[in-house]
Amino acid sequence: MIIGHSSSGETHRSGRSRLSRLSRGSHLTPHALRSSRGFTILEIIVVLFLLVGLLGIILPRFSLDDSLGTVGRRMVGTVRSLQSLAMLTQKTVRLYVDIDQGVYWPVILDGNQEKVPTDPTWATPLNLPATIRVSDILASQGKKESGRADLFFYPTGRIDPATMHLVDARNNILAIVIEPVTGAIRMSDERIEPPTQLKILDRVRPLLKTAEAVR
Repeated sequence: MIIGHSSSGETHRSGRSRLSRLSRGSHLTPHALRSSRGFTILEIIVVLFLLVGLLGIILPRFSLDDSLGTVGRRMVGTVRSLQSLAMLTQKTVRLYVDIDQGVYWPVILDGNQEKVPTDPTWATPLNLPATIRVSDILASQGKKESGRADLFFYPTGRIDPATMHLVDARNNILAIVIEPVTGAIRMSDERIEPPTQLKILDRVRPLLKTAEAVR
């Protein structure tokens, strides 16, 4: 009886020992906890930080700037706005375009003075996107590929004829043409050269002067 009781006690103690070991094993280490429950908050923050840095490198490689079409439509809107401004104020408006800097701004001609329009839109010069530049402008002063060109808007609604070419970083071209007669504005993705003027022969000039005198 004594031997049987001793054996039973040892079995009971052995069972409790195994339960104790299992109980201690249930307390998982941080590594085991991370493996069973996924990433920790610190690791998620590190991953997000790396993703943000990677996007900061990749995104500038994509064309996020305004397209030629968007800039062209904005320029056409500017022309129409200044045409309305000249008619509303009954004063001539001059649009300056700095080809080298890619900046343009209007002024109202009041006698010998140039005044900035009161509209907050024109309070500061407007800039073209960094990826788009003015290639050349043909206006009343002739063709210019650098420096400053002027475009006039008159109280009657008439606009000086002009042809402007915009170029983006990939050398795509957008032409903006203001028709001299109708004042219509059209855009094209091809370069537009102005029509060559008819050359009047020297022997014809006296005849034209005589015809004008008769009138």
